Amino acid sequence: GAFPGNLQLVLVLRPSRFIQRTIADIGIRLHRDDFKMKIVMLNSLSDLHGYVDKGQLTCELGGSLQYCHSQWIHHRTAIENFAVTVKTTAQMLQKFGTDLAETELPNDVQCTKDLLTDHTEKHDKLKDELKLAMKQGNTLLSCIKDQTNKTENHKLNPDEMENQTTVERLLAQLDETENAFEQFWSKHHLKLEQCLQLRHFEQDFREVKVSLDSLMEALLELLDIGDSVGRVVQLLKELKSLQDSAQGSLEKAQLHALHGDQLIQSNHYAVDSIRPKCVELRRICDDFSNEAKKKYDILSKSLEIHTGIDKINQWCETGVYLLASQAVDKCQSQEGAEAALQDIERYMETAKEQQLSQLRELYNQHEIVLSDLIKANVENALKRLEEVQEMFEKRHISLKRLSAKQTRPVQPVAPRPESSPKRPSPKTPRPPGQMPHRRGSENSSTKQPTDAELARKKNIRKAKGGIKIEVMHEESQGGSSHILVTSETEESLSSRRS
Repeated sequence: GAFPGNLQLVLVLRPSRFIQRTIADIGIRLHRDDFKMKIVMLNSLSDLHGYVDKGQLTCELGGSLQYCHSQWIHHRTAIENFAVTVKTTAQMLQKFGTDLAETELPNDVQCTKDLLTDHTEKHDKLKDELKLAMKQGNTLLSCIKDQTNKTENHKLNPDEMENQTTVERLLAQLDETENAFEQFWSKHHLKLEQCLQLRHFEQDFREVKVSLDSLMEALLELLDIGDSVGRVVQLLKELKSLQDSAQGSLEKAQLHALHGDQLIQSNHYAVDSIRPKCVELRRICDDFSNEAKKKYDILSKSLEIHTGIDKINQWCETGVYLLASQAVDKCQSQEGAEAALQDIERYMETAKEQQLSQLRELYNQHEIVLSDLIKANVENALKRLEEVQEMFEKRHISLKRLSAKQTRPVQPVAPRPESSPKRPSPKTPRPPGQMPHRRGSENSSTKQPTDAELARKKNIRKAKGGIKIEVMHEESQGGSSHILVTSETEESLSSRRS
């Protein structure tokens, strides 16, 4: 073996007995050249005290140092073992830290959970090893310090002081290693937890996005804007049902985006990955809401247009029946003509009250989104409205003229002599030749129509009175019946009245 240090001087105390002293002297002389250090032979303890202070010598050498060789060996062995434990623990922590730093983060939730559990278990195991090493060092330090408690005046010798210093240094080194490892572990553990949060966020994002994409696809498939009031009402119900079913997914998407904002505010390491997903979720929600609102507006306008078409058709149908129901014979009198005129005027006012003309404005505003069938229905309804209104205008003009026409006053005519035999005329009778002359002049002044003229007027009246209106009336059973109504013109009414 080798002594742990460089020797400069060796003090040899000769034995007190003669034989032992002689053997020692012979041995020193024979092997003096083998030693590279200086050797001094001492004859007595007093010579030794000249080289070494008594406080550093044991009682056997005339000193005051309290020394137990077996105890020193025990302490040195324990210190050496503790030093090895500290070194081994530091190497284990360093290797574990290297493994953590080189670990790739998983891309799914389950693998991230497994990795977090595995690393936590290894950390806890190393943590127990650190606690055990710290306990070992503290126990050794307590054993060294307990020497001072045995006697009141006992002080630690230099070896014990050195052992205490060594143990304290090893404990400090172990504590620094533990603190450094815990700092690294805290960062790594936080990263693993944030990775797990990110994987949960990404998984929920994919589920929500699939749901929103499906809802958006279903919304975009609602292309029909209806061809009747009932159909449009049904489409509005379908749209409302789709919006109600999408409400849960939209709220979940908004909450998920809010959760992403919270992760960003917590200084998550994957901010660049989280922020675009939050923006995407909010964009999809806004697109769905805007598209649903657009569909609702279009269907609402379509409902207004179809309602307007039905109102016009109903108004026209009722108006045609009104025209057909006005009896011609009742209009021959002034009172009958005025009553019919009031009916016509009141019904014409209902067109303004029902705002039938708004259909054209709606048609002009939303023509670009209307189907060809709806456009044709609107044009037919407006054309029919114009025709019926024109009929009402003509009837209104005719009735107004008839109601304004006064009865001709009866002019007094002198009775003929032969027609009043009761009382003879007191006047002087005229010559017989004058009366026939007057009648002859009256007859000559009143021109009688010929047969050809009468036939021509009759044909004209037939042509004017021959216009027919075809009215479509839907029966309650779903069938239809046709009613032919002869349109009365002003001339026919006037001729009948006169």
